[in-house]
Amino acid sequence: MTFGLGALSVPAHAVQAQTGSLTFSGDPGEYMSGGQSYAYDAASAQMFDISGSNDHNGVDVTVVAADGTRSSLFMFAPKGQTLTAGTYTGALRWPYVTAQDPELLFDTGDRSCSTSTGSFTISRVEFGSYGYVKALDASFEQYCNGSALALRGEVHLTTPPPPPALTIAVTTDPQGTIDGQDGQPTLTGTVTCNKPTQFTLNGNVVQADLQPQPAVNWFENVTVDCAPGAPVPWTIVLADYTSAVRFRPGAAQVSVRGTAPDRDYPVTLTTGDQVSTVELTAA
Repeated sequence: MTFGLGALSVPAHAVQAQTGSLTFSGDPGEYMSGGQSYAYDAASAQMFDISGSNDHNGVDVTVVAADGTRSSLFMFAPKGQTLTAGTYTGALRWPYVTAQDPELLFDTGDRSCSTSTGSFTISRVEFGSYGYVKALDASFEQYCNGSALALRGEVHLTTPPPPPALTIAVTTDPQGTIDGQDGQPTLTGTVTCNKPTQFTLNGNVVQADLQPQPAVNWFENVTVDCAPGAPVPWTIVLADYTSAVRFRPGAAQVSVRGTAPDRDYPVTLTTGDQVSTVELTAA
């Protein structure tokens, strides 16, 4: 079986736009724009990045123009809502935005508002896995520090096709061995993945019916590099801890949990505890 982890409540990492433009202008005397018009495009900008929240609540656009001017645009639906096509009015900026308010923040260069109000319209937004933003078309209007003068802008962008989300699996072989010197088991199995990652394996081995006491041992933070294409084998030789009870030939219960980071998204997947019966034989 393959296993995935649900979306986390953290932003996805930024992705560079494949095509993009950011334009904005202000009324005469408007503070942020100085009453001027500006236009930046992805082809000439030093940076033209976008990230989205894993819950698809909002987007964050960062543009660094060829001359080094940085512009930041945040557009978020009210907390708990998915950002979709439509107009969002009564937008505020952090830290004054509440759970019921949409959030809008636009800063550029060395200018920033202490407070602001405004609105934005999402014409198109397409999300992928874990907040990956495939495309965005939006316009916004912001009033800075209580001013009646408006700044208006538009952003349009597309990004490269998103990489696939990671899938992982871990298996334990049904046969294991017992070391003749210390009486501790050696286990084998495989991990699989659809793209490169590194597994961390944790688990335990139990023979509960031994007398006068059960045999128990465990392993922690065993790493296995995984590449797609075929199952990758792993071998774990359990250490002989002080006073560890020796295992005996026969059935043992083995629990293995695998975790692995998705290197394209800010998420770590887990297989959960995979419990199986392994027949242990003397080495």
